[in-house]
Amino acid sequence: MIEAVTVKGVTLGAGRPKICVPVVGRTAEDLTAQANIAAATKADLVEWRVDHFQGWQDTKQVVAVLGQIAKIVAPRPVLFTFRTDREGGEQAITPEAYAELNLAAAASGYAALVDVELFFGDDFVRKLAKELQQAGAKVICSNHDFDKTPSEEEIIHRLCRMQELGADVLKIAVMPVCTTDVLVLLSATVKMKEQYARKPLVTMSMSGTGVVSRLAGETFGSAMTFGAAGKASAPGQVGVEELYETLEVLHKSGATS
Repeated sequence: MIEAVTVKGVTLGAGRPKICVPVVGRTAEDLTAQANIAAATKADLVEWRVDHFQGWQDTKQVVAVLGQIAKIVAPRPVLFTFRTDREGGEQAITPEAYAELNLAAAASGYAALVDVELFFGDDFVRKLAKELQQAGAKVICSNHDFDKTPSEEEIIHRLCRMQELGADVLKIAVMPVCTTDVLVLLSATVKMKEQYARKPLVTMSMSGTGVVSRLAGETFGSAMTFGAAGKASAPGQVGVEELYETLEVLHKSGATS
């Protein structure tokens, strides 16, 4: 049985998949503009990809900008994400700086959710997840493979590790090199949901080939999808309005029946 996660009135793990829109500006002005665009959409959550921000090394500045974004997009919850270069992000960062930045975001109260990358290591992730939760944030543990789609067994193994390390939400994004890879991701999602998951899942197959995985989450078991309102943060993201309409059609037609 999956335990749904609710943040600021938005529930992951029940109903149609929730739509998260990323903002990826380099300056505070860019971010303010993008946050206003996101706030005018049907997005359920907004993600700040702080690794794109040129002032990311100044924690006080990051918290101040985070507060501005949270105010603009309210009442939507904000997902705070520093995506490292090894998982498709813009910057390299030490584990110590990564933990400090994420904890500052959680302690500020502006970040309802914080993304923690699985491959920082089990002990590091377990400790940081617990500290973030104690600071009041929910934790999305994530893994991104921009080169390939691992086997079904490996995808499930990584999601199970995230769960064992204490994450509130389990996320994996993979790159298909053929159409069959999309089926591998979807099959792994169903099996994880039906046999192992106690926490909400967020899974996606990237690029144009994998777009169906961003649309059919309710059928296969993914609780959230990412849509673009301006600049996309990953290959294959669909515009928010089109995404919303498609998800609503699938939900009303009984996508899980």
